[in-house]
Amino acid sequence: MAALGWLTPRRRSATARSVLAGEAAAEAARKTSRQLEREREEQLRRDQEAAEAAEAAGAAGEAAPAEPEFPVAGDTEAAAFFDLDNTVMQGAAIFHFGRGLYKRKFFQRRELARFAWAQVWFRLAGVEDPEHMQEARDSALSIVKGHRVSELMSIGEEIYDEYMADRIWPGTRALAQAHLDAGQKVWLVTAAPVETATIIARRLGLTGALGTVAESVDGVYTGRLVGELLHGPAKAEAVRALAAAEGLDLARCAAYSDSHNDIPMLSLVGHPYAVNPDTKLRRHARERDWRLRDYRTGRKAAKVGIPAAAGVGALAGGAAAALALHRRRR
Repeated sequence: MAALGWLTPRRRSATARSVLAGEAAAEAARKTSRQLEREREEQLRRDQEAAEAAEAAGAAGEAAPAEPEFPVAGDTEAAAFFDLDNTVMQGAAIFHFGRGLYKRKFFQRRELARFAWAQVWFRLAGVEDPEHMQEARDSALSIVKGHRVSELMSIGEEIYDEYMADRIWPGTRALAQAHLDAGQKVWLVTAAPVETATIIARRLGLTGALGTVAESVDGVYTGRLVGELLHGPAKAEAVRALAAAEGLDLARCAAYSDSHNDIPMLSLVGHPYAVNPDTKLRRHARERDWRLRDYRTGRKAAKVGIPAAAGVGALAGGAAAALALHRRRR
């Protein structure tokens, strides 16, 4: 596939683009997290009142369990960073988002086929393929160009309920909650658009999200990225930038991912976790004695069970068409 030189100035190296994408993601994440924090504080207040009422009624009569060694309660210089696709959620957010936009007639069946094929590959292989990621980026940018950011945010809320809410891994959700219960901030870190990632973070009660930043002017998407996809090294740059801005000690932070592409991010923190890991990450984690968590019920079944996981006939039909297109391209 031809290089997309129009997305970024040629004078910038790959490293410079990663740094730019990471810094843009960190800045966007800090802005969007303020509203999430206000909402979360209100919910915590209500939860605390309910807990106090239950304790007064004698509901908390049993002895409290010993405080776990990690995460450390009250350590405000620690935080947790969670990859999204196949770590927090089954499948890839950008492809679920594409299905929702197709349903709303944002694009035609040919583009749906491209989204579907990338999703099928992700399910079968359990890894992120750079070519498919780039195709998804190209499609997404062309689709949202000229649309208002507020419009896509509103639609994103609906798409979350339709395609994503039932695909959250309970085990990973519990890990994130443990950090929240310890008083730590929890951030999603994903190549998905920051707007989509922020919606998911809010629905899960997390602090906020680091995601790919698409350029907008006067609230309208231009069809260009700020830097590049928040993927691989760019994720590490985003976490580094956010940690510096938030006063975090990365040696006391945790990171969670399923993909070997996120080894740069995992290597930044003192507590790396391989969650539902692909083969390369599993091997890397074992060599370095990283902690492993696998919440898939039958690893092969989770990867190959496409009809049940995909859920709708449109995706199955789109996948078939995508496979034909993919073969013709070869």
